Amino acid sequence: MINKITAKNLSIGYGEKVIIKNADFEVKNNDIFIIMGASGCGKSTMLKVLTGLIPPLKGKFYINGTDYVDADEQTKLNIMKKVGVLYQSGGLFSSMTLAENVALPLQKYSTYSKKTIDELVSLKLALVGLDGFNDYYPSQISGGMKKRAGLARALALDPEIVYFDEPSAGLDPLSSARLDELMQDINQNLKTTLVVVTHELSSIFAIGTNSVFLDAKTKTVQAKGNPAQLLKNPPNEEVYNFLTRGKHHEKRAE
Repeated sequence: MINKITAKNLSIGYGEKVIIKNADFEVKNNDIFIIMGASGCGKSTMLKVLTGLIPPLKGKFYINGTDYVDADEQTKLNIMKKVGVLYQSGGLFSSMTLAENVALPLQKYSTYSKKTIDELVSLKLALVGLDGFNDYYPSQISGGMKKRAGLARALALDPEIVYFDEPSAGLDPLSSARLDELMQDINQNLKTTLVVVTHELSSIFAIGTNSVFLDAKTKTVQAKGNPAQLLKNPPNEEVYNFLTRGKHHEKRAE
């Protein structure tokens, strides 16, 4: 089976500034793949590269086996139609209802009738626990609900991959845990591959099946694999410190 995403010798940054160099990693089909590391390590920049917002400085990445970097614009568009993104703030348009927000990608990139789009919008909102909130505006709902509405929009076109940028940011622990559960449900029931940028340990261990650890000091990938296994057998002190977050009184796993 083709990996959903494969990065080869990937360097990212801005202009002369290299943030991460020569990264190699694989996001397998149906992974909940965590991009983790301390502030300033390049997590958000990596996400911008993988979603096509900025080009890499060097190297390649493949989505479903297709070279995205050297693809023509039409091919890139076709690839990104199979990708959804949940932005850190939810990214909803404040002047539009939740239904209108979710309908937008369907109106732009599908040939469905208005009736079918309305039905799909209601289905996606129900999927994320917002049944009956179609006509609400973002200002009328809580932060956690905004994230779920943003997720409904990300799922509008039935993507194979969904990217999450710090999904727990700004949420209380209960709302964060509910969002983690929803992400797991989508991963398991819809067989959607999730790529999640986060530094939240509770989420990393609750949902992560695979991961990459970006290190700001060396500007390299310092670890790859299941986060729980990395905690048991950390490859170095940087990874251990990040995954224990100062709880150094605990005995280090052998």
